[in-house]
Amino acid sequence: MQQDDLITVFDQQAATYDASWERMTAVRGALDLLLYVTFTTFPPDARILCIGAGTGMEMTHLAALHPGWRFTAVEPSAAMLQVCRQRAEREGFAERCTFHEGFLSSLPLAEPFHGATCLLVSQFVLDPAERVGLFADIADRLHPSGRLFSADLAAPPDAFDTLLRTWYGLSTGTIATDESMKRARAMYAKAVAILPPATVADLITAGGFREPVQVFQAGLLHAWTADRSAR
Repeated sequence: MQQDDLITVFDQQAATYDASWERMTAVRGALDLLLYVTFTTFPPDARILCIGAGTGMEMTHLAALHPGWRFTAVEPSAAMLQVCRQRAEREGFAERCTFHEGFLSSLPLAEPFHGATCLLVSQFVLDPAERVGLFADIADRLHPSGRLFSADLAAPPDAFDTLLRTWYGLSTGTIATDESMKRARAMYAKAVAILPPATVADLITAGGFREPVQVFQAGLLHAWTADRSAR
């Protein structure tokens, strides 16, 4: 998906984005728990980079658990970033946040981060080389011992239809029909690069990380953790 199109889509979804996740609260809770465990060794003053921060859900979870952590929210959608800022203000951790409107490549290199989240972001980068570039931009901004928690839609070709039906049921609460499956396939083919999980892991590695470990799957949604590789 082109960057301008991506911004337009998420500007339109900002007001209702959180509501769209209500059916998958359990899935989101599992991601939050895994994120907590993945980052548990970070110091009390850790700096966390949130790429495609959206409405700030993962920031809110981590901020409540770690009162000394600071966050940089990177989000190209102004409407999404505004919801994120309002959430941080409402939850009382906005003073620990930096809000950057734009893509990660426009974030200046500065003090390195201990950890980075990239949840349902890289899937929108359709070109594999550009997707590797995104992971490289993340690695460049991490401590030498920094860690990535990444999640995207992924599927082996021979399991795509089964996982798509499962994901459709999770996200809508309804049984997928032949017509709804057809529409979903067309939408994902146009907007999202749903690659085999092993391929996504290879792209993360090529961006400057050690071999990723898959720690979660729910339908199409897969999550990995990976440490920054030595340079």
